[in-house]
Amino acid sequence: MGNVMKHFVIEASGAGRHALDPVLFRRLKINALAILAVLFGLALGAYYIAAPHLALTEEAIIPAAFLLLVIFSLVLRGLPNHPHQRFGVANVVTSFRAVIVCLVAATVFCARDLSDASSPLWLLVGLVGFALLLDGVDGYLARTLNLVSELGARFDMEVDALLLLVLSIAVYMLDKAGVWVIAIGMMRYCFVFAQIFFPSLKQDLSASFRRKLVCVIQGGVLCFCLMPVVSPHLSGSLAFMALALLSYSFGVDTLHLLRKDEMERVR
Repeated sequence: MGNVMKHFVIEASGAGRHALDPVLFRRLKINALAILAVLFGLALGAYYIAAPHLALTEEAIIPAAFLLLVIFSLVLRGLPNHPHQRFGVANVVTSFRAVIVCLVAATVFCARDLSDASSPLWLLVGLVGFALLLDGVDGYLARTLNLVSELGARFDMEVDALLLLVLSIAVYMLDKAGVWVIAIGMMRYCFVFAQIFFPSLKQDLSASFRRKLVCVIQGGVLCFCLMPVVSPHLSGSLAFMALALLSYSFGVDTLHLLRKDEMERVR
């Protein structure tokens, strides 16, 4: 799902740390804080307006806002890995995607009625589709405007991962597939957890069209499965094929990293 939806965690390194002097870095923090504060305020208003259309109570806005606040706080904490003088339009787009994903999460877990025939479900599908369409835009803007950074890559990756997790849980909750479908959303988190026991999995992976394509397929399939017109039999079959494809992709990368580490030790 985009160039930075990789199967590994981006580690902070000396090369990626902030290269600006303290004065310029302070300006960057103020710029980022101002942008995220405005987006957070706009998000609260949008959540309040959208809540009744998504079968959400006003109280359900609280977890969505809290999740968004946590995400934005982590972004501010990661600013040392953004060696540019401004927050950048690419990160603004990713932040907007985070706003949508948090609302989607609140809808999945807090909606009063999210049955197959409900109009809130169609609206949910629309929000997910919009978030998926925006995926890749932030990466394109970052490259075009020469604002690529570890922060932007990690931010985009985490938003993608959270969306896949929420979507996979939604597919299960709507009985569109068995509990095994949640493995799609958990795959990356399990990979990150495995890095504790296998440090070689932290190594960088070269760019791969296969990896990008597989990630795009996951989001598209899960979004399609949520559509009310899609039967559980069809959605279950599609989700199973998507999971098998994702497992294959992770397996290829895992074996590559383990073998790469073993070859380096032999040398």
